[in-house]
Amino acid sequence: MPSVGRFNTTIVKSTALTHPDEVELAPSGVAGDRRYLILHEDGQRLSGAEKAPLLGIRVTADPADGSLTFVFPDGSTCWSAYDASEDEEVFPVRMYDRTITARKVFHTAVDHFLSEDLHEDLILVRVEEENARDVKAVTMISLATVEDLGRRAGPRWSGGMPDPRRFRMTMELDGCEPLEEDTWAGRRIGVGEAILRVGDPVPRCVITTLDPDTGRKDFPTLEVLATYRHVGTDLVMGVYADVERPGRVHVGEELSFLD
Repeated sequence: MPSVGRFNTTIVKSTALTHPDEVELAPSGVAGDRRYLILHEDGQRLSGAEKAPLLGIRVTADPADGSLTFVFPDGSTCWSAYDASEDEEVFPVRMYDRTITARKVFHTAVDHFLSEDLHEDLILVRVEEENARDVKAVTMISLATVEDLGRRAGPRWSGGMPDPRRFRMTMELDGCEPLEEDTWAGRRIGVGEAILRVGDPVPRCVITTLDPDTGRKDFPTLEVLATYRHVGTDLVMGVYADVERPGRVHVGEELSFLD
């Protein structure tokens, strides 16, 4: 029986993932997930390759005052008091199939250290409504599907199952056959207190070829997917889902099929 193996969340989009034992699923996705974005100074989003240096940066938020602490791969840390000036105007940011509004947040980790390290003026912004989620509220992938990908790589890969964090999915699932999640399109699934409606496969990008800790290319994800996972012009893996009924979900809870 399929069950939840792990959750992947991050308060700042594209930075290192955290793995809570439980999440609150809302219509917009996991509560608190991807509430912040790092952008170019002109408000444009970073490309896939430009996000690589962010993957190993861990960010935590103080629940008491909202302050963010950035922990860089070399172990150095940068804390800064929460400072989202209401004098800063909100501005639009295009996210996949929609436009969200965001407001600049001043943080030394981004305004100074990260911008200096990457020789690029970057800004941290807070999403003013919902979050900076993907096309749908939830994404899911089975570990059997990831393991199958590793096998299909053949002599190009000898490391067993590729690290599934590279796909940055909301849920990783245990107890499935390879690609089983593809067969659930259109079905309603209960998990914990929530009900999901499974949608289309997820198009994949260059981020999936990178080591989740170092940001270095370590697996030929797109080359392997090109041999068996075309949907139109997209290379796909994993599935989207909408949240039909919000609720709390825990690691280890089984999925039940409602239709």
